[in-house]
Amino acid sequence: MSVFLGELIGTMLLLIFGSGVVAGVILKGTKAESAGWLVITSGWGLAVTIAIYAVGSISGAHLNPAVTISLACAGDFSWSQVPLYISGQFVGAFLGAVVVWIHYLPHWKATKDPATQLAVFSTGPAIRKTWANLLSEIIGTFILMFGLSAIGANKFSDGLNPLVIGGLIVAIGLSLGATTGYAINPARDLGPRIAHFLLPIAGKGSSDWGYAWIPVVGPVLGGIAGALLYKALFKQEIYPILWIVASLILVVMVLAVVKERKES
Repeated sequence: MSVFLGELIGTMLLLIFGSGVVAGVILKGTKAESAGWLVITSGWGLAVTIAIYAVGSISGAHLNPAVTISLACAGDFSWSQVPLYISGQFVGAFLGAVVVWIHYLPHWKATKDPATQLAVFSTGPAIRKTWANLLSEIIGTFILMFGLSAIGANKFSDGLNPLVIGGLIVAIGLSLGATTGYAINPARDLGPRIAHFLLPIAGKGSSDWGYAWIPVVGPVLGGIAGALLYKALFKQEIYPILWIVASLILVVMVLAVVKERKES
């Protein structure tokens, strides 16, 4: 199997389980309706675990453009492979979202709120504040890549790495995910958002394209910073791009704080 197909299948599985648990909890008339945030975060953690088990031996199971780009920036992955991986991830995320739509077919009409329907496919902020929302996605993905780097530096019994990584996803969701829904993955958000835009979903509303750039840009910036800071601290390898990304993140942080103080 090619790495493109590996990333496609892995990301598709990620979305089937991840968006599937969201659908089960928030769509009307399901047996899991209103099961809560703990169920959603646990479902996403297990989704990542299962997807890594499925294709980890084929493509390394990046399943996330932010991970792929961050590894390339850190010199741990070939830039020539980046377009192939990212293409597979976006196609897989789109297809996974389509499967979830089909699986919950009777429940879209029963769910009258268009925002709830969209939330099955893509993330959105609890409180809409552009710079604060962007900062949340940066921090969440920073922790993801820093954590993945730390996990990779440790020795586990064969087959345990995906479980530990799944636990990391649950921890991020529980601790940091309640502000924006923790996309921490451009493909996970943009691929299903495109599916929402194209699919004939009963009663659907806007796909919220004005917000769509935040779960793309934030994870890329945060992921690069997490991977490169880990290398700087633990391996004494410093890459010039770290200072560029750190400067951009500092600007976002200042804008978020200034904006909040002006409105308070």
